[in-house]
Amino acid sequence: MNIEELREFCLSLPGTTEHFPFDESTLVFKVNGRMFALTDLVDPLAVAVKCDPELALELRERYPAVKPGYHMNKKHWNTVSIDGTIPDRLIREWIETSYSLNEKKSRGKKA
Repeated sequence: MNIEELREFCLSLPGTTEHFPFDESTLVFKVNGRMFALTDLVDPLAVAVKCDPELALELRERYPAVKPGYHMNKKHWNTVSIDGTIPDRLIREWIETSYSLNEKKSRGKKA
């Protein structure tokens, strides 16, 4: 997966918007105004995704390329290095999970 594929995948999720709220190189993807993924446009490629806290720990133990979320709440966020050691399908799955967690939370607040 490269940055273009990552961006296209995130933008394919319904209601997704992209922003640069922090600086010119940190690309943030949101659903209903809530972040679900962010990446730095400067190499090396990685993506931060929200995760269930127990699963976040499990993924960090299982995959060396998964670390606690850089500059994020480390209980809920993982940063995944996109270095070829993790299949793209898993990275897409984790992005979808993050999207789903934020999309559901946003819908719950409106109810």
